[in-house]
Amino acid sequence: MPASEAGVSASPHARIAVVVLNYRTPDLVRDCIDSLRSEIDPERDVVVIVDNASGDDSVARLRRLVKEHPELPLRLLSAAENAGFAAGNNLAIESVAAEAYLLLNSDTLVQPDALSALFQALEANPGVGLVSPRLEWPDGSPQTSCFRLHTPWSELLAGARTDAVRRLLADYEVALPAPRLHDEPQWVSFAAALIRAKSLRDIGGLDPGFFMYYEDADACRRLRAMGWRLLYEPRARVVHLRGGSSPVKRLTALGKRRPRYYYQSRARFFRRAYGRWGLFAANLLWTLGRAIAWLRETFGGKAPHTVRAELRDLWRG
Repeated sequence: MPASEAGVSASPHARIAVVVLNYRTPDLVRDCIDSLRSEIDPERDVVVIVDNASGDDSVARLRRLVKEHPELPLRLLSAAENAGFAAGNNLAIESVAAEAYLLLNSDTLVQPDALSALFQALEANPGVGLVSPRLEWPDGSPQTSCFRLHTPWSELLAGARTDAVRRLLADYEVALPAPRLHDEPQWVSFAAALIRAKSLRDIGGLDPGFFMYYEDADACRRLRAMGWRLLYEPRARVVHLRGGSSPVKRLTALGKRRPRYYYQSRARFFRRAYGRWGLFAANLLWTLGRAIAWLRETFGGKAPHTVRAELRDLWRG
């Protein structure tokens, strides 16, 4: 339950409820809200900012942000504890009734007309449960944001990172190149995603058992299992300052050890999707891939791609 709440009261039923999760990133939240100012219809939409128990001065600064913009339908919720990405978003979703929920990382900047393009795509396609925008770098180039589902075979690819293995298992590559208009990926990044309220109810919301990472892949897997389609809408553009709201990508780029919650989330995903033996197969195939990569690093001059203690952390889950 929220420890505190402030801001404009939501209408009994909003069109879009935008959810922005904060953990010690109030400056990024301010920029994200500024990018929404021309996108939000104050009569029909609401923006819910959730502070995920930052433990710094975030709440005070976000309260000032709400007071500085009385013209915007802003609400601030303060979580009693940091229970993770899924739990923080669920807190906001449960606080307001809306036709759809736009989940936004704090390190995103919504480009002009993105909200209307996303909502129009949702309205025009009753069988679609989620619409994903085009995620971009600040220079406008596309980010990878649409994916195939993780499988044990994709873990062999991840462990090996070797061209021969990649060619052999090309159909299991998780990351997809920038899709075309109205492509239907198997899962999308929740850095920015518009989700139909009914589809969220069908799956019972995001799984709070995921602290961070893999909750988007899991939610999309469950949506598709319930018969909902996923849609990519490139006319809706959102800049993603990747890594601003989480340290994992930065640590990975530096080859440093990832937080344990990353591997716990990975293990939870594979158990839920494929069962206990599916997780074992995923770990075994990743390890086989790592052995292939090690041989190439030792005898073929391949650059290492793993992070510190990855094999041990992966098996500990």
